[in-house]
Amino acid sequence: MSKIVLQIDGRDVEAEQGMTVLEAARSAGISIPTVCHNEKLEPYGACRLCVVEVQGRGRTNLVASCLYPAEQALAVTTKSEKIDKTRKILIEQLLAHAPDAEILQNLAQEYGADKDRFEKEASFCILCGLCVRYCSEVKQNNAVGFFDRGATREIRFVPELAAKVCWDCKECFALCPTSYAQAAYHLTEALAFPSASSQLSSAK
Repeated sequence: MSKIVLQIDGRDVEAEQGMTVLEAARSAGISIPTVCHNEKLEPYGACRLCVVEVQGRGRTNLVASCLYPAEQALAVTTKSEKIDKTRKILIEQLLAHAPDAEILQNLAQEYGADKDRFEKEASFCILCGLCVRYCSEVKQNNAVGFFDRGATREIRFVPELAAKVCWDCKECFALCPTSYAQAAYHLTEALAFPSASSQLSSAK
């Protein structure tokens, strides 16, 4: 692949054509926060915490670095008062859903976010989509998916599929930043296929 050079926080960074700004930054050891990105999965841009400022083509914009392509001579800023303020608000919104998530607590401390700024939704899911995307893109099982839209959107395991393929997998649990995927699975297990769960326990 051909190489390009962009500027990140005043440093010249060499990247491969086709990389995103996030990938280029991380390849140079520049940290950008995110809770919905995984190198094994296609970029998704759900959490928006990877927001950066890019200057190119005569314009300056805030963009999600996990989705924005690295371009020759692009100027990127990963830290500024405007960026930090944006991330702080995003973290506070995520904390309303998952106030006990360790990764969010650490980010809240770093950016001075107020965990009580927004009314608690108590869903414990931040809709990062890691479990859904991993099950679909890597495992190709589609045993967990998004249901509903807007404020009622949530992830659920599909009982018929989960009963067949999740017993020996459960790889999505480790990806979940809030542990909601594990809780959602166990709820499905208890309600939808308790007999299978009992048989497995008896066999051990």
